[in-house]
Amino acid sequence: MKHLWGFLAVMTLTAAGHAVTAEPVDMELIIAVDVSSSVDENEYRLQMGGIAAAFRNPSVLDAIRSLGPGGLAVLVMQWSDNREQAPVTGWRVIRSAADAVAYARELREAPRAIPGGQTSIAGAIEFAMGELATNGFEGNRQVIDVSGDGRANNGVHPMSLRDEAIEQGVTVNGLAILNEEPFLDDYFEHSVIGGAGAFLMVADDYRDFAASIQQKLLREIGLPIAIDEPPDRRTTAALR
Repeated sequence: MKHLWGFLAVMTLTAAGHAVTAEPVDMELIIAVDVSSSVDENEYRLQMGGIAAAFRNPSVLDAIRSLGPGGLAVLVMQWSDNREQAPVTGWRVIRSAADAVAYARELREAPRAIPGGQTSIAGAIEFAMGELATNGFEGNRQVIDVSGDGRANNGVHPMSLRDEAIEQGVTVNGLAILNEEPFLDDYFEHSVIGGAGAFLMVADDYRDFAASIQQKLLREIGLPIAIDEPPDRRTTAALR
């Protein structure tokens, strides 16, 4: 598995024996949304509505513009057990308010592709790494944003895939939703997040998700990441 994503990246950049130039962007971001059996339909809608609202927020738009002319390449994906992951709309590049509003509309209307299942955070990270390796973009930063309301109970331990991501230069951030497991933030701190500038945010329940994801995107997109900065494993920012 160690060289899988590198192999996929090489394959993506070749077509009929000819090199294909990746599109330059300033940042590649995957937002991985928990749709396991602990997430009901209302909670799913709160997540998707919260992400959509964040992309319409003026502060988030300003952060995207501040990245540079390449903009943000973003993918929202759903995940549950080790065999169940699905992109919501496919990759989109956000460079303007019009791009962001159009994407927000897609997200708000996106159906749930996975009805439930167990919880494999490792499966979500592995799927996200494959998407980063094959998306046709070349970003200055690559970030996977994992949100969830439970510990992994399916597939391998998330540490193994988290560590693979770090080796590939990818940052994994977390958003722990505490409605099911009050101490889930400790688990995310030690087993999920990692990489340059990695951090964790916490929401008490899905009603807090919109505010949490907005603040999380502002930090992920808008703040510079120092390569030698140790992970900030806990940022609750008045969300508790």
